Amino acid sequence: MNRYHAFWGVLALLLAVGAAAGLRADAQPANVAGTWQMTVEGSQGSFTAVLSIQQDGEKIKGTSKSDFGEASLDGTIKGNAIDFVVHVHGDNGDFDVEHTGTVDGDTMKGTTKMPDGSGDSLQWSATRQK
Repeated sequence: MNRYHAFWGVLALLLAVGAAAGLRADAQPANVAGTWQMTVEGSQGSFTAVLSIQQDGEKIKGTSKSDFGEASLDGTIKGNAIDFVVHVHGDNGDFDVEHTGTVDGDTMKGTTKMPDGSGDSLQWSATRQK
């Protein structure tokens, strides 16, 4: 009977250590630092932007450059979940464009919430430039 208990005790310990290691691995933010080619698709068509992202742990900041000009961005990355806001300063005033999505290696995708109050969400995707 002692071997039986020892076996289950060792197995439980291995499972606990493995689960703890898995939790630590999941807690690491995905690496999103670099330059990304982004495409946003909506009912009115699509547009592209180049994102330049710097990362410090879970915090990100950078710029978005498109035909509409250059804007700053900031946000967070937790695991593979990314949330960031592009702060647009335009002739018609300032506004923020919210983005949420997921990171998978050198690709990202998600939704963009426009600030016009319509509730419309646009789909975006981005690929890291090498």
